[in-house]
Amino acid sequence: MTEFFAMGGYAAYVWPAYALAALVMVGLLVASLRGLREREATLKALEGSRPTRRRSRREAAGPDGAAAEMGEG
Repeated sequence: MTEFFAMGGYAAYVWPAYALAALVMVGLLVASLRGLREREATLKALEGSRPTRRRSRREAAGPDGAAAEMGEG
């Protein structure tokens, strides 16, 4: 097992490289999650500030759409 951790004499180069790669990946994860939260907050603010849409005939008619089809045709 000690041979594995010694990495054939290159442990002084290999383990710091693994640590640096892990640090970069954790940093990317943190940055991605922060960006996600910011964009979700922006989206929520934009959705709250937009005017309400009028409902279409088909949506106003109900689940079967019968009232919307009566006027057509």
